[in-house]
Amino acid sequence: MVIFLPCGCIFIFITEFFFDATNLSIYCPLFFIHSQNSIAQESSDKGVFAGAFDTNANVFLRDSSINAINTPQYDRQFFGGESWLNLNYNKDGLTIGARFDMFNNSNLRNPTASFSGVGIGRWYATKKLNHLEISVGYLYDQIGAGLIFRAFETRPLFIDNALYGARVKYDLGKSWNIMGFVGKQKNAFEVFTGNIKGLRLEGFASFGEEHPLTLAPGFGFVGRTISDENMEGVVNSLRTYLPEDRFVPNHNAYSGTVYNTLSYKSLSLYTEVALKSEDIYYNPFAQKKEIIGNTLGKLEQKSGSVLYGSLSFAKGKLGITAEAKRTQHFNFRVDPNLRLLRGLVNYLVPLNRQNTYRLTARYSPAALDISEMAYGLDIKYKFNKSLSLGVNYSDIATLEGDRLFKELYTEIIYKHKRKWQLTTGLQLVTYNQEVYEMKAEVPLVKTVVPYVDFLYKFAPPRALRTEFQYMSTKQDFGSWVFGLTEYSIAPTWIFEASGI
Repeated sequence: MVIFLPCGCIFIFITEFFFDATNLSIYCPLFFIHSQNSIAQESSDKGVFAGAFDTNANVFLRDSSINAINTPQYDRQFFGGESWLNLNYNKDGLTIGARFDMFNNSNLRNPTASFSGVGIGRWYATKKLNHLEISVGYLYDQIGAGLIFRAFETRPLFIDNALYGARVKYDLGKSWNIMGFVGKQKNAFEVFTGNIKGLRLEGFASFGEEHPLTLAPGFGFVGRTISDENMEGVVNSLRTYLPEDRFVPNHNAYSGTVYNTLSYKSLSLYTEVALKSEDIYYNPFAQKKEIIGNTLGKLEQKSGSVLYGSLSFAKGKLGITAEAKRTQHFNFRVDPNLRLLRGLVNYLVPLNRQNTYRLTARYSPAALDISEMAYGLDIKYKFNKSLSLGVNYSDIATLEGDRLFKELYTEIIYKHKRKWQLTTGLQLVTYNQEVYEMKAEVPLVKTVVPYVDFLYKFAPPRALRTEFQYMSTKQDFGSWVFGLTEYSIAPTWIFEASGI
C-alpha cells in the first residue's frame, strides 16, 4: 500500500499476517519515508531523510498439550509485542539517526518470562572529513570474523550488543585503513559497566592483472576492563569456593587476532587466529568442589584461543565450502557474572547449517566457547536451469571427543518454467541435550526429517506456497508434524496459516 502525503513524501506500509495453533502474529516489517525529489534535494544540499518501522503483535493461547503454560503470557497476559522505529538523516557527509524501541509483554528476551520497556534504543552521529570518519553513540562494527569483537543486533533473538562510545576510522591510502574505538556495551536499555577499547588495521594487495592472486590481511586488538562493581561480584563468588578452586582475579583481559583472505581464481581461503590472555569466565561444565560432594559450574581464569578457516571453490555449476574451527576457553564478556547472550564482546562463528524450516531448525546448536572442535561442508551443484542439488554436513564435538552435534542435510530444487517450484529433501540430526540444554542424564536426540516446499505462481503478483515437514524421533517430546500455507499479494500483503 502506497500513500502520497501532501508534504512531498511517500509512505510505504507492508503487512504480514501469521497464525499457528498457539500464536497469532501481525507483522508490519517496513515503512520507508523518502523525498519524491531526493535526487534534486541531494544536489541542492537539502539532505536525505529515511526511516523504517517494524512491529510484532502476538496473542498467546494457552495449550498444556504442547507445554504452552506456566509463563506470564500464556497464563494471564495473553498479548505481547515489540516495535522499532528507525529514523536517519544524511547531509554533506553528516549522518545522524535514532531508533525508538518498545517491548510489551515480550517473550524475546526469555521465552519463559515477560519483558516490557520503552525508550530510545539507539542514537548515533557520523561525520566524514576527507580520509577521516568520526562516529559517536550506539555503534555497530566488528574485527575480522568477530572472534574477538563484534557489536551487532539480531532482533528475533533479543540481541543488541551495540558499542556505546566513540569510533574513529582513517584511510591510510594504498588500500589500507585503521579503526579505533572505546566505550561500553549495551543490551536492550541497559549499558553495562566496564570499558572496551580496540584497534583494527586492514588492507588489500593484488599482484596485477596477469597474477589473479589477492590478499586481504587484517590485525585486531581488544582490551576489556572489569568495573570495581562487577569485580566485587566475582570476589564474593570466589569466597564460597574451597582453596583449590580459588584464584586471584584479573581486572583486565586482552585479545588479539590475525586474519587474511587469500583469493586465487576460483578459490578463496579465509584464515583467522585469535588469542586471549588469562580472563575470568563461568564454565557451566566444570566441577566445583564443596565440603560434601561436587556441583557443576564455577568461575575459572584461563587463557583462550580460536582457530578458524574457510575454503571456498566456485566454478561453473559447482560450489563447495569447507570450514573448520577449534575453540578453547574463549568466553569474552564485559562482566563474567553475566550468563547466556548478555555481555558478550565477541562472536563465535557457528559451523552448522542455519536452517529456516520449523522442524529442521528444532535442534540447532549454539557455538560453544569452552571446548569445541567443529567441521562443516557445503556442496551445491546445478544440473541445468531447472534442477539443482545441495548437500550440507556438519560435525561438532568437544576437544575431548564427546559428541555434541551432527547433521546431514540434503536439498533438491526443481523449477518449472517460472510457474512453480518444488523444494524437497531429508535431514538427519544427532543432538546433545545434556550440553546444549543442560538436561541431566538424557540420551542423544536423533531425528529424521523429510520436508516438502511447493510454490505456485498465479498471475502476477499472486502466489501460493505450502510446506510440510515430519520429524521422526523417539527422544525428547517425540515425533512432530508441521504444515503451512502462505498466500501473497506482492508487494503489500502476505497471509499465512500454520499448525504443528
